[in-house]
Amino acid sequence: MRRYPAGVTIVTLDSGAGPVGFTATSFASLSLDPPLISFNIAQTSSSIAALLAADSLVIHLLGEHQQHLAHRFSRSADQRFSDESLWKRLDTGEPVLHGTPIWLRTTVHQLIPIGDHTLVIGLVTRVHDEDDAEAAAAPLLYHDGRYYRPTPLGE
Repeated sequence: MRRYPAGVTIVTLDSGAGPVGFTATSFASLSLDPPLISFNIAQTSSSIAALLAADSLVIHLLGEHQQHLAHRFSRSADQRFSDESLWKRLDTGEPVLHGTPIWLRTTVHQLIPIGDHTLVIGLVTRVHDEDDAEAAAAPLLYHDGRYYRPTPLGE
C-alpha cells in the first residue's frame, strides 16, 4: 500500500494524563449526512489505549509546510508534544496544532477491530478552515516512503 499516494493527517486527543497524537495516512470521508470520517490505527500503536478510551479527537489535514510535524508525530511518543509552541488546547480539551490549514473535531462514533488495526469512525462536530496564505498551500502527500506536494497536470 506504500505505492498508493495518500494525504497526511495527524490525529490528536486528550488522554486525561496528557496529549496524545500520531500521524495517519488512512483518513477518508465516509458520509455527508451525517458528517462521518474514518481512519485506521494499528493495535500495536503506542496511542491505541488512549484512542480507545477517548470520546473526541482532532484530525489535522496537513499542508506541505507541515512535513516537520508529520515526522515528529511518527517518532517516539514522548517527543510529539514536547515543543509547546507548536500546539494549544481547544476549549473542549483536545490539542490542536498551529498552522494547520484544515482540522476537524470529531466525536468517536464507532470503533471496529479489523485484523491488526482498529477502524475509527468519527462524527464531525466542528470544522476549522484557515483563510490565509498557509491554508492556500498545497496539501502534504505521502507515497512510497516519501513526502510530496501535488502539482497540477497540464490540460
